[in-house]
Amino acid sequence: MQNGMHTDRERCVRAVQSKDARFDGWFFTAVLTTRIYCRASCPVVPPKPENMVFHPSAAACQQAGFRACKRCRPDTSPGSPEWNQRADLVARAMRLIADGVVDRDGVPGLAARLGYSTRQVERQLLAEVGAGPLALARAQRAQTARLLIETTPLPMAELAFAAGFSSIRTFNDTVREVYALSPTELRGRRPKKATAALTPGVLTLRLPFRAPLNPDNLFGHLVATAVPGVEEWRDGAYRRTLRLPYGHGIVALAPKSDHIACRLTLSDLRDLTVAISRCRRMLDLDADPVAVDDQLRTDPLLAPLVDKAPGRRVPRTVDEAEFAVRAVLGQQVSTAAARTHAARLVVAHGDPVDDPEGGLTHLFPTPEALAALVPESLAMPRTRRTTFTTLVRQLADGTLQLGPDSDWPETRAALLSLPGFGPWTADVIAMRALGDPDAFLATDLGIRRAAQELGLPSTPAALMARATAWRPWRAYATQYLWATDSHPINFLPV
Repeated sequence: MQNGMHTDRERCVRAVQSKDARFDGWFFTAVLTTRIYCRASCPVVPPKPENMVFHPSAAACQQAGFRACKRCRPDTSPGSPEWNQRADLVARAMRLIADGVVDRDGVPGLAARLGYSTRQVERQLLAEVGAGPLALARAQRAQTARLLIETTPLPMAELAFAAGFSSIRTFNDTVREVYALSPTELRGRRPKKATAALTPGVLTLRLPFRAPLNPDNLFGHLVATAVPGVEEWRDGAYRRTLRLPYGHGIVALAPKSDHIACRLTLSDLRDLTVAISRCRRMLDLDADPVAVDDQLRTDPLLAPLVDKAPGRRVPRTVDEAEFAVRAVLGQQVSTAAARTHAARLVVAHGDPVDDPEGGLTHLFPTPEALAALVPESLAMPRTRRTTFTTLVRQLADGTLQLGPDSDWPETRAALLSLPGFGPWTADVIAMRALGDPDAFLATDLGIRRAAQELGLPSTPAALMARATAWRPWRAYATQYLWATDSHPINFLPV
């Protein structure tokens, strides 16, 4: 698939007529006769082709005067894979908007993060997504409001501000315009048994994804490398603490056949949108597994691995700086040793949290807290100590910035300039923290061992040359190659 699928009218019509869920989030169908917009897989009888128009985003549909379908709920579609497989201005802007930057810092703050003028950002978003940053943020607020209306007992006034609206009137007008129902009417449609099960401060959500999704390496990796006190596997769910803009949270994520069950506890409900966005990024839920696997199957040596367990995702992170620190702690040591190093830092420098439902105790320490520690207190070789202290100092003072808006090539180059940073460390951060779908760990021991077993070139240079055929999905090829090993990262915990 390529950017701008909504402009391929014939292809969009075929997808709608076949109710193909693979295209949910790639485009939205607006129906001229009913003035509603739907996802591609809407279960109702498809409209006549002459009554369909196609838009690249829910915000563009709303700006054009269409309201969301009550049957297929297009606002709950998986996000477009485009924004996680590209590193250009529009993709970086979309990732920042999903992370709540416009709500917190306005459009000027978004533009400043991207290094462009507000006019340039607005012009490019309008050209490609059909809506500017304010409209995109408004659509996101409407979706958050609906979630809160349906999953919490909050009074509407409190809920409106938690969803990011500046006034009750704007909240009421937006919900009515987008969903053709008032907030009270939306809540009235909720099943009564669901109302009785609500717990104050706890939200239970379903995170959608495009099938297939193989949870083995995804949850296996997160749990096998989990830092005690920050992460755990409990009752069939991966649980971890979250450091968020307005407070902190605890999330439990459990794989189901057609969604990820998500249980969120937040100290400040204004963090809901950001928490969901970061959990989706960590689990790579907006990926297009069919496009990825089709490309990797073209290599006859990879094809059997893909056919055996299709739909592997890249396990990522909820905090880019945290992951970079943990990558350094994991240099040239075992997984168990890396966890031990991280756990000591958590106890000494992390912020404590209460977790009545499990065994989580701390937030991972901030770069600022780690930059203030005494280097000699670190139980690691002097060279790695220098690597660690240089990294946390640059993260703390802003010299190095890691986030959803990072330019992948520029950030990789900045990482490689740090003492003790080689290709493996830079590439694992690019793959799992920055979300680069084409990052490839040619020097990784597990990858080289898998290559040798499969008959692929085993030297880094030769393997890198062979891997060009897997572009732009080499990070996913990494997951399939790792899966040939019996390491715990490849198995769903029991």
